[in-house]
Order: sequence, then C-alpha cells, then structure tokens
Amino acid sequence: MSGQTVAADLSGHMLDLDEDEDLEVFTKNSSLADGSPMPNSPGSMVNQYRLEEDEEDQLGAYTKDIFVTVDNPESNVTAIETFIMYRVVTKTTRSEFDSSEYEVRRRYQDFLWLRSRLEENHPMLIVHPLPEKFVMKGMVERFNDDFIETRRKALHRFLNKISEHPVLSYSQHFKVFLTAQDLVSQRKQGPGFLSRMGETVRAVANSVRGLKSRPEEFTVMQDYMENFSNKICSVDKVTQRIIKEQREYLDELKQYSPTYTQWAESEEELSQPLKAIASCVERCSKETEEQIHHLTEVLVPTLHEYVLCAETVKAVMRRRDNVQAEFEAKNEALVSRKVDQEALQEEVDGLADRVELANNALRGDWSRWQNGMRTDLRSAFISTAEKNVEHYEKCLAVWESFLLSQREEFSQQRGEDAS
Repeated sequence: MSGQTVAADLSGHMLDLDEDEDLEVFTKNSSLADGSPMPNSPGSMVNQYRLEEDEEDQLGAYTKDIFVTVDNPESNVTAIETFIMYRVVTKTTRSEFDSSEYEVRRRYQDFLWLRSRLEENHPMLIVHPLPEKFVMKGMVERFNDDFIETRRKALHRFLNKISEHPVLSYSQHFKVFLTAQDLVSQRKQGPGFLSRMGETVRAVANSVRGLKSRPEEFTVMQDYMENFSNKICSVDKVTQRIIKEQREYLDELKQYSPTYTQWAESEEELSQPLKAIASCVERCSKETEEQIHHLTEVLVPTLHEYVLCAETVKAVMRRRDNVQAEFEAKNEALVSRKVDQEALQEEVDGLADRVELANNALRGDWSRWQNGMRTDLRSAFISTAEKNVEHYEKCLAVWESFLLSQREEFSQQRGEDAS
C-alpha cells in the first residue's frame, strides 16, 4: 500500500477545528431524486462536530477558575548552556492566590521539577506527561523554531491539564510554579537521594514478589492499557511513516512542475496545456505542503503525547500494585510471626489504608483520564479529517479548472476548423 493510499485511508476519520469555511461538495438540494434524504456534506458534518464541542467546552467553563497560558519563548545563552525560557501567564479567581494574575518565566527544567514534585506527592494520580527532553529522531532540530513551537504547545497543554485536575491543581508546588519569580530555592528542596533510592528498592522488591489477588477492575484496566499502548504506538509510527512518504512525494512534485515548463518551451502546439499542467502541479504541491504541515503540527504531537500518557498510566498502575504487594507480604508475615505482632499489626493496618486510598485515587483518575484522552484524540482526528478534505477538494478544483480550460480551447479549435 502506498503512502498516499494509507494517508487517504487515515484521513477518513479526521478535521481542523480552526477553519470557518463550509465545504460544499454535494448538491445544495436537501433530497435526492427518489425523495430520500441527502447525506450530510463534509461542511455540515464539520459544523455539527464544532457545535457539539462548543457545547462541551461551555459545560466545562462554568467550573474552571484558573487559566494558564504558555507563550513568548526566548532563547537564553550563557557561558555553559543555551536554553529557552517561556512566559507563563496565570489568571485565577481562587482565594488562596494573593493576586488574580501572575506572569513568570520558566525553562524546561522548571516544568520537570513541577512534574516530579506532583508525582512524588501524588503517586497514585495520573500526572500528564511532558514532552521529551530531546527531539525525537526524524523530527526538527533542537531549538529550531518549529521544535520550540511544538514544545511550547506541549508545555501549555501540560499546565492546563494540571489546572483542570481537581486535586493536582490545588498542589502547593503548582501554586509556587505559577507565582514565584525565582524557583531556584524551591527546586533545591525535595526528597534526598537515599530517600528516593529506598523507595526504588522497595518498589523493585514488591514487583519481584508479585501480587496474589489484584482486584478484577484493575486487571481490566491493565489489559486495556496494554492494548491501548500497542495501538497508539502503532498508529504513531505509521503516521510518521506516512508523513515521510508524503515529503518524498512532495519533493517529486516540486521537480515535476519545471519539467512541464521546460517541455512547453520546445513544443509550441502543446505549449498552453503543458504550462497549465505545470501550474496545476505547482499549486497541488503547495496544498500538499500545507497538509503535511498540519499532520506534523496537529496529529503527530497528539498521538505521541498519548504514547507517553500510556507509559505514565502504566507506571501509576505498577505503583498501586507495589502498595498492594507490600500489604500482602506484611499480612503474611503477621500470620506466621509469633512476636512483635502488635507493631506489625499497626503496619498492616496502615498498608491496608494505603491500598484503599491508592485504589480510590486511581479509580477516580482513570475515568477522568479516559474522558480526556477520548476528547483529545477525537479532536485531533476530526481536525486532520477536515484538513484532508480541504486538501483533496482544492486539488480537485485545480484539475477540474484545467479540464474546463482544455474543453473550451478544444471547442474553439473545432469552431475555427469548421469555418
């Protein structure tokens, strides 16, 4: 299957939410000749999706009381490193904030600090992933304008995911990140190396020990995530291959047009149609370039974001399993041990509470994460579908105009010959 065919198949599920033009490719009559209702045009379908999403946004807007924007990236060069600083603007009506608006500048490492603090303090909640530190293979170079913009969007999404979370958005670390002008002193605070190592050793021991009776609902979650992870990784890889093939196709198109132009110079009788074809190819090249850009800017980042999300969710599930495994081990020790039972009983009771808290936290976040994931992917698919429809319609119009011009020219020639 060629890249163009795969791209066409993939586009059948996808639309751009930023355009306002209605795409009319069907007749404007509301019914067919036999009286049956006319199928929805792509444009009306687009508007229907927009209306549904606007209604969803309005429903969510009533409870949101903190709004965060990441913009205005600036390059900073020191004697030892080069890095990008982003402006983070926060507007809020929450009473725990001293002001209703804040503006700070943050670099990528500051975002890493925030996420690590959130994950350490809320290990059973799903903390949205950050974009990777280094650019993916095959993508743009580090600190290239496109890379910086892609990262800015990802950082913006990260902060907004946190701001929409009913627990994480009230974290003191999140508040400090949004309001403190200097994070240096804050970033130095945190669990020590030995503390983190102790947590890691316990997690490894529990994972080796394994679980004996994981609740069915969490087994179902785990199976779902394994399947989701495999599918999203596969779609992500195929989409990037499609883009690679489309770029190669675009390179061929760009060489194709000049060939017709040069041919027209030596073929007087065919000069007009050859030049017209050259023009059509050039215009289609520009449309293809826009389509590739849209896939790169909209679909790929969303897919890859949820590749990272899948790993994040699986890590949370492993941490829940580790807590339960530790509880089971201590409970077994309590049954078999004859001494120190009182102290061990207190430890077992504490672990039982931790298991219950972990279950409730993951249970609540799981539903929230699934809803957000489905909304984000649906939006990306719709956006890409609309862009693909626009691309194919514009290319179709280009070639139809060529055919029309040739028919008119052919009719004129026949009229001249007849006279």
